[in-house]
Amino acid sequence: MTQLNTPYPSTAYLTGFLRSQGVDAVQEDLALALVLALLSPEGLDQVREAAEQLPPQKHSAQVQQFLAEFSAYRATIGPTVAFLQGADPTLAHRINARRYLPEGARFASLEGYIAEDGADPLAWAFGALGLQDRARHLATLYLNDLADVLRDAVDARFEFVRYAEKLATSQPTFDPLAQALAAEPNLLDRTLARLTRDAMAQHHPQLVLLSVPFPGALYAALRMAQTIKAHHPGVAIALGGGFVNTELRELAEPRLFDFVDYVTLDAGERPLLALIAHLQGKRSRERLVRTFVREADAVRLIQFPEADIAFSDVGTPTWDGLPLNRYLSLLDMLNPMNRLWSDGRWNKLTVAHGCYWKKCSFCDVSLDYISRYDAASAEVLADRIEAIVQETGQTGFHFVDEAAPPKSLKALAEELLRRDLRISWWGNIRFEKTFTPELSELLAESGCIAMSGGLEVASDRLLALMKKGVSVEQVARVTKGMADAGILVHAYLMYGFPTQTVQDTVDALEYVRQLFENGCIHSGFFHRFACTVHSPVGLRPQDYGVQLLPLPPSPFAKNDVGFIDPTGTDHDALGQGLKKALYNYMHGIGLDEDVRAWFEQVKGKVPKPTVSRHRIARALQAGERRP
Repeated sequence: MTQLNTPYPSTAYLTGFLRSQGVDAVQEDLALALVLALLSPEGLDQVREAAEQLPPQKHSAQVQQFLAEFSAYRATIGPTVAFLQGADPTLAHRINARRYLPEGARFASLEGYIAEDGADPLAWAFGALGLQDRARHLATLYLNDLADVLRDAVDARFEFVRYAEKLATSQPTFDPLAQALAAEPNLLDRTLARLTRDAMAQHHPQLVLLSVPFPGALYAALRMAQTIKAHHPGVAIALGGGFVNTELRELAEPRLFDFVDYVTLDAGERPLLALIAHLQGKRSRERLVRTFVREADAVRLIQFPEADIAFSDVGTPTWDGLPLNRYLSLLDMLNPMNRLWSDGRWNKLTVAHGCYWKKCSFCDVSLDYISRYDAASAEVLADRIEAIVQETGQTGFHFVDEAAPPKSLKALAEELLRRDLRISWWGNIRFEKTFTPELSELLAESGCIAMSGGLEVASDRLLALMKKGVSVEQVARVTKGMADAGILVHAYLMYGFPTQTVQDTVDALEYVRQLFENGCIHSGFFHRFACTVHSPVGLRPQDYGVQLLPLPPSPFAKNDVGFIDPTGTDHDALGQGLKKALYNYMHGIGLDEDVRAWFEQVKGKVPKPTVSRHRIARALQAGERRP
């Protein structure tokens, strides 16, 4: 599972590319199909049957509530899914009355909202006019209740986004996956197997490509492969995607090849052309590109040297074959940037392959998806945008680059305006000085509605250690220019970076408080730093003052690695305060308070900030005085 509101773009990219090369390629989104099969009257009948087969003492409170109100769930699931698909907007009135949907444990979160008059807890979040938003949020809570039922009654690993993630994430051994795949199929497994058989019967493929972008997609992908092997043993299966490219680079586990025949690394275009030519008898096995195979119960990586397809030649993504009107526009988190991820269907497009900066210490800069920078012209990008709008009828774009290059965005904005091509778009950038107020105005005029970027630790010392190439004051000026241009600004924030002290964290939160106070950012999210084996910290820990913990021998997945930080800072306790403060800042609450008030979980005395309470305001004023 990835997202339910829009297709993950990898299949659209590869389908468009393969068709441009004369290959008869089709695509299916069985993650969406699985969810829609389960979230239907017939699907809920099967869920109830599974729940009733459990001993009563194993019924969780959520399962008990589901069974007690089953008729209400069954009657409302079809209309609610249709509403979230945009097919029945008038249902919002009944949903908002709070008498239509059965309400389980997830609705308890509404008690956390503050209503000034004490009457309507959602008025604070959505106001008087947010009819559709309010209903979508309630409907999303309803689906989350049902996800809890699926987890408690059918499969303890189930989640809408990270299904069975722990079976794959940084697993040194294949054993947990092997055991899960050998177990008796449950309702979810059987449903996915049926959908897989249906897709095979419809398309009759000779080669099946399984894209696994995240650990939470691997278990289901291998269940699909298991079904294909059982019913169509002559069909070749290849595994690829972000998870493979990150965690399986040192793959030595032959049991994976009981399910798939080939595992390809990095950008898929060149390896797939080589693989298809090989399967057609036009290319020897030794001329495969970045492809793992099994030979005599051992795994071998075949790396015939061949240049990748230039980004300008990979073609235009196509969503042909994907049911764009059946995706669910959810509204889970009230964070304004997070809602862009889950609310509405966005055409996902890449401005350039790789990252033009590729220096950040926490990033996997040694891997192809970051290290190989390759841009296309503004004319090529605009041609792709026009073709996608023509195909999908939708004008919203999410540029999914790790950090979209300012030069390319400027040229694209000018080209969009020249063609009078009116779209809405958002993406991720580095808050570097190239993004002047004038460029922000140009981007906004071309359709930019939101920008996210990494402020990370909000500490000049640690930003320098990270090699971010920005300063806090520079970020303030860039984000203020964007906010003034009407662009929603979201800051990715980080805590727990090597050598980060309590004082660093307190100072960082003071910077963040001032950025909100001065209208520089509207939204943010604190992530806990994780060290990966492919990042500069993982490759050269001595440069960052930490010692890596030894990893066990790993024939399978390898990514995250633990480390010892000599500061001994309790980042878990600090993280609670950071997230609580940020949630309140996004809603204009607590901006006048001393930031130390948020760290009530921290043992001992919390030091006061060393940052002046007006540093960001002064930085903005200094920027205004510059010629």
